[in-house]
Amino acid sequence: MIELHGQGVSRGIALGPIRRYERQQPAVEPVPIADIEGELARLEAAREKASAQLETLYQDTLGSLGEANALLFQIHQMMLEDPDFCDSMEQHIRDESVCAPYAVQEAGQEAAAAFAAMDDAYMQARSADVLDVSARLIRILTGRDEETLDFASPAILAADDLAPSETARLDRSKVLAFVTAGGSSNSHTAIFARTMGIPAVVGLGEALEQLTAGCEAAVDGSTGEVILEPDADTHALFLDRQDALRNEDALAEAYRGKASRTKDGHSIELCANVGGPGDVDAALEGDAEGIGLFRSEFLYLQRSDYPDEETQFAAYKDVLQRMGGKRVVIRTLDIGADKQADYFQLPHEENPAMGLRAIRICLTRPEVFRTQLRALYRASVYGKLAIMFPMITHPREVRQIKTIAAQVRDELTAEGIPFSPDVELGIMIETPAAALLSRELAREVDFFSVGTNDLTQYTLALDRQNSAVAQFDDPDHTAVLSLIHMAAQNAHAEGIWIGICGELGGDPSLTETFLRMGIDELSMSPASILRIRAKVCVIEAL
Repeated sequence: MIELHGQGVSRGIALGPIRRYERQQPAVEPVPIADIEGELARLEAAREKASAQLETLYQDTLGSLGEANALLFQIHQMMLEDPDFCDSMEQHIRDESVCAPYAVQEAGQEAAAAFAAMDDAYMQARSADVLDVSARLIRILTGRDEETLDFASPAILAADDLAPSETARLDRSKVLAFVTAGGSSNSHTAIFARTMGIPAVVGLGEALEQLTAGCEAAVDGSTGEVILEPDADTHALFLDRQDALRNEDALAEAYRGKASRTKDGHSIELCANVGGPGDVDAALEGDAEGIGLFRSEFLYLQRSDYPDEETQFAAYKDVLQRMGGKRVVIRTLDIGADKQADYFQLPHEENPAMGLRAIRICLTRPEVFRTQLRALYRASVYGKLAIMFPMITHPREVRQIKTIAAQVRDELTAEGIPFSPDVELGIMIETPAAALLSRELAREVDFFSVGTNDLTQYTLALDRQNSAVAQFDDPDHTAVLSLIHMAAQNAHAEGIWIGICGELGGDPSLTETFLRMGIDELSMSPASILRIRAKVCVIEAL
């Protein structure tokens, strides 16, 4: 029996034989060509075919994984049109008189290396997307078919890495789990695994070579354990874990439709975090009592230019209508740091997590902010809307926001455009400054929502995207919990409600702690809602 350890990125237990996947992507040689214009035309035709394939993949993924995940393949289409990437491919052909496949290989590796060299782990993970797009172009140019991952029988998939497009095509009935040498929790491959419910462990490195085809293995997608040829006791242990997870899920299902209330009658609202309209179905399926965080930046990140008012209005209207009167908290534009949109032309920053991001962009580019607020207020008549502003550090920022919001309402009134008079305005508590000033801030807004991911990062001086300091990450650090408690006390002192929308909101080990603090709402992944409700309902007394 051999014990290996990687990074668990998708919850679940699997036991079964190993199936190896060796990607057939031989290196392309720099074959000299004489007809440069002809080769450029061949590259252009390949780009058009790749775009059509990605559109098909988008449509297929839309039905199986939802809009938020499917949007990746629209982003891949945008990569095919990226001027820098296109110029690089064409320059290799013109300057070196080499074949198109080689030009794509070189340009793709250069772009991927640039992403991999970035300090931010989210951006590092984008190198896999560039390589995925490049591999697609090379396959088309060399006349090779897309490889299949068909399994004759259920197995655990072992691979150096999986491209996002490969992961999206996995047969969930046959892939018991997958383990890879590379990868990260921020990759689209990991995100897809969680959405598909496939246990996954990444980052095994060279240890992956010990996973030979046909050998039996046990995988725990939570702990990152991979056990080769488990003995009888270990096999039984993993079966027990598997049964425990199934029992936990079955128990949680029994709480569907029930109130989120402790045995002594204390209620809390359990809501969903969603990344776009396509995730609303998951929120409803998960029995969410509302949406506690709707990330509006998906409207900005999937585009090559600013989304106009009508585009935003349609998206907000859609989600409000589909939630049928349940409260929807929409966070205003939150880009910068690990989320970049080239057309914003944000300056390069040595420390973007503390730079021009989120509300700071909105207040320095009021025309962008006003467009979003107009769309939000117009959509407010179609449901119960709350607007939340990220990255607040001082009450004067809130007062600036309220002034702009009032001006937008006045404009809409003058134009005869209806909007709801009951839109709540709230802020995220995700900086120590906001927590320390929470009494004063509470006098300015209708609610708080604690972003525990950034609050932990800024409190502990720890970059949550940097794997090198992961061992020092402590989300339930006393300092972090103290700041949350302080914010809760000050919110209630001023008569407003407070929620949590960071990852800790879905952590069952902290549910009772948050209830004792007086937290009014927890927002989390839709898949976690029933499990947390089950936890809430068995608490005896607070």
